[in-house]
Amino acid sequence: MAFRIQPPLPLLALCLVASGLGAQTPVPPSAVVEVTATRFPEDPAKVPASITVYSARELADRGATDLRSALALAAGVYVAPGGDGGPASSVPEFWGLKEFDAFLLVLDGVPWGGAFNPALSSLSLEGVERIEVQRGAAPVLYGATSFVGVIHVIRGVPQDTQGMARLALGTHGSGGAAVVLRLPAAAGVDSSLIVDHDRQGFADARTDFKRSHLLWQNRIQALDGVFRVNLEATAVDQQPASPFVRVGKALTTLVPLDANHNPAGAFLNDRRTALTLGYDRAAGGSALWTTTLSGSRASQDVFRGFLTDVTTSAPNAHGFRERVDLTDLYFDSHLTWTPAAALKVVAGVDHLHGQGTGRGGDFDYFVKLDGSGAPASAATPSQADIRVDDQRDFSGVYGFAQWQVAPRLVLEGGLRLTRAKETRGTSLLDLGATVPETGRDARTTTALSGSAGAVWTAWQAGEDRVNLFTGVRSTFKPAAVDFGLDSEATILKPETATSYDLGVKADLLGRRLSLEVSAFLMDFKNLVVPQSVNGAPVLANAGTERFQGVELGARWHFDRDLTARLAYSYHDTRFRDYAKDFGDGTLTQLAGKRLEMSPYHLGALGLAYAPVRGLTATAELSYTGAVLLNQRNTAPSPGYATYAASLGWRERAWELRLSGQNLTDQRKPVSESELGDAQYYLLPGRQLALRLTCRF
Repeated sequence: MAFRIQPPLPLLALCLVASGLGAQTPVPPSAVVEVTATRFPEDPAKVPASITVYSARELADRGATDLRSALALAAGVYVAPGGDGGPASSVPEFWGLKEFDAFLLVLDGVPWGGAFNPALSSLSLEGVERIEVQRGAAPVLYGATSFVGVIHVIRGVPQDTQGMARLALGTHGSGGAAVVLRLPAAAGVDSSLIVDHDRQGFADARTDFKRSHLLWQNRIQALDGVFRVNLEATAVDQQPASPFVRVGKALTTLVPLDANHNPAGAFLNDRRTALTLGYDRAAGGSALWTTTLSGSRASQDVFRGFLTDVTTSAPNAHGFRERVDLTDLYFDSHLTWTPAAALKVVAGVDHLHGQGTGRGGDFDYFVKLDGSGAPASAATPSQADIRVDDQRDFSGVYGFAQWQVAPRLVLEGGLRLTRAKETRGTSLLDLGATVPETGRDARTTTALSGSAGAVWTAWQAGEDRVNLFTGVRSTFKPAAVDFGLDSEATILKPETATSYDLGVKADLLGRRLSLEVSAFLMDFKNLVVPQSVNGAPVLANAGTERFQGVELGARWHFDRDLTARLAYSYHDTRFRDYAKDFGDGTLTQLAGKRLEMSPYHLGALGLAYAPVRGLTATAELSYTGAVLLNQRNTAPSPGYATYAASLGWRERAWELRLSGQNLTDQRKPVSESELGDAQYYLLPGRQLALRLTCRF
């Protein structure tokens, strides 16, 4: 473990200069608003959905720098770090469902990852204004549908940008730097620039990632409105870890904890460039017309492998090399207006296009169980040439209305008509064959999605209030695509879900205490799950499932400087009808079995002491209950608790903070691989980091 600290003299000098200019810590806004659920800026307590908003000030007070730490205290949410997407990625869980595309990642109103899967490894939280987390489906307002949750990351506008520079050093050779600048305004143009670079190392052998990120934002006053022009580019270079193998009912004891069975020089590299154009203008006294066009180009270069047998006989591992190119286009144009004091309406059209091509091959190889002796690329010629082409187009028309029927009763509802068209072609040429095996499939689905809900203020006294809410949502989405899993041409059936939730939201003690308790039930059909066919990982539809549970979240402002958050959830996730062949030629009915890797209990408690000047400190406890590692429910894994803490000093223009994650060094399974059969990624080991931030 390496932890080297050198005096960051240039940044310290910059902080001293900024201090002389009178820089100040930003003051949090007086009112919390959300836009994810309705596209109107409004109080989350008045929305019939479970929504939690994390402001930039709160994230800074807690020292949260990535998605996992930002949402560590969110009720009903668990962000498993790493996964098949690499150590820079994560696998969020909502409502007990840990599926890599069941939730929706939105960045400034644009689905981030487009028509395929959320682009988590390329997400940077530099310049974030707030993060809105909605638990439950979002079937109306976005072209890429969510079943169980939405994570909406919203960055600040250029004219509100505060200059910032940071430098960080940490364990395992970790470190990073960033600068945020508000550029000089000229001729009605406001601009900002964010540049950041980070390297994160891990205890696992040959495992790390480097991420470089640039965001150039522009807002131009012209033609009676505002034009938005944002250019974003991200480069992520990853050395992936290996998941841990289960043999029978338990994780094997024959493999060392941090062994890496990837080929020597393994990599998982992503490049993503996105250009977003927008135009906002008033359309009458109470209406706003918003149009957004976003295009992105991404490439993924992959060279990696997985242990297939816990044995010393060759070959005992299977690898692949490939190149995946993705092109996404997103268009949305909608009108939000208030035709009457008690009525809000949203109407719009959108289109989401995705084009993906994967080319590569696979190979077998041998590696020792401790990870040594792994062959390099030159020693692993491909045994097959595989090509997968997939095109998706989602076209939608949607409408939404919110009506305040009475001073204490609000009703809302919306409908979306979506036409989803997908075509897929594959080609497989085995070593020694002269003619490739080809396949092609197409599927078009046209369906309605919708939601309805109500909020009733049951009690109010001054600023204090108790709101009751309920909602129902129905949605569908084409099945997930992973270009690296298989070369099957068959397009899976669309996933569908209907969910119901109800709960209470309360603001008490002069709004110093915020409380939400909710219950949900969701029936799911055609859930996409990984399985192994003839030793190769493939995706399949999994019959029907039921998800139900209760969730509780609370935030208490003891005073201006001291806050606490409490979160607890109970999730019961079970198959209702799913017959699966586990490789023995017979079908096993899994009805009544719990979904693997889904704990009954999740809990978190956090305290943050963060005055404007002086000593700062945070402490967070997270509990993850016992899980079952397999669908037959014969392989249990016990629950565990993790701790995070930080200690620092803050002045008007600078802050120095020492923080630690997973302080007790727990190494429990947190997500299942969809590429390696019966293999699980472990929670990364203890991490320490020293971070200096300067505001100017």
